[in-house]
Amino acid sequence: MRVLIVGCGYVGLPLGKELVRQGHEVFGLRRSALAAGEMQSAGIHPLLADVTQPATLGKVPHDFDWVVNCTASGGGGADDYRKIYLEGNRNLIAWLAGSPLKKFLYTSSTSVYGQNDGSVVTEKSPAKPDADTAKVLLETEKLLLAASPNFPAVILRVAGIYGPARGHWFKQFLKNEARIEGDGARFLNMIHRDDLIGVIIAALKNGRPGEIYNAADDAPVSQLNFLKWLAAELKRPMPASVSADAEVLRRRGVTNKRVSNAKLKAELKYEFLFPDFRAGYAAEIARLKTAGALDA
Repeated sequence: MRVLIVGCGYVGLPLGKELVRQGHEVFGLRRSALAAGEMQSAGIHPLLADVTQPATLGKVPHDFDWVVNCTASGGGGADDYRKIYLEGNRNLIAWLAGSPLKKFLYTSSTSVYGQNDGSVVTEKSPAKPDADTAKVLLETEKLLLAASPNFPAVILRVAGIYGPARGHWFKQFLKNEARIEGDGARFLNMIHRDDLIGVIIAALKNGRPGEIYNAADDAPVSQLNFLKWLAAELKRPMPASVSADAEVLRRRGVTNKRVSNAKLKAELKYEFLFPDFRAGYAAEIARLKTAGALDA
């Protein structure tokens, strides 16, 4: 297959490398040429364009079988999200019109689920986020799904990504900056980067256009139990507790739910390399110890 990866960064670059290994012809699109050498070293053909600037897209080829849009906002607010995700995908839909496209995969987020009661959420659960950024992501999903059946979009709602040099709570813990919010009962949902790459490829091969799949591992974990495990594993003290201000948490888009991956496993037949945070973070801790980056 001829594959285009839009946003060839933390996920997109190793994804492209794996697709090349599997025998696909892979192109990586970025708005900067800074990573061109890294892409070429991975066997990926670099393309220079900006999804927010339609004129630049018109200057690069668009004859791809599979397209993966895994662009990142860089931590911006709702306006940045609207520009990169909503308008960016709108531009991609127009640009790919008339191409031989067989599958378009978009990495959305489980933040579109606004549930705060610790309940299990599936793809059929209501998606009613409070956070403005998550509202933009949901609007983007609706844009892509409305373009079906002429536009073969598949949506992955991705949980918190962790892996080499990535993982918010883990990094906070290592810096002694992690804090237990209230009683720590709020659930965290995660997926290792290597598993996200595997899920993306499985969705390209087996995902049904017009469908949404939750991309999370098997084991949502409470914040308290996650930090307890880290403390025991690294032989460090537990973080202090702070009050959980409901309004502050609402503004941050903090939610409390357990994301089910049952549909993904049933339809995409994907078997996780790291089915829970223990397996994934044990590997990351071992990597850091080997590199001499941990005291313990």
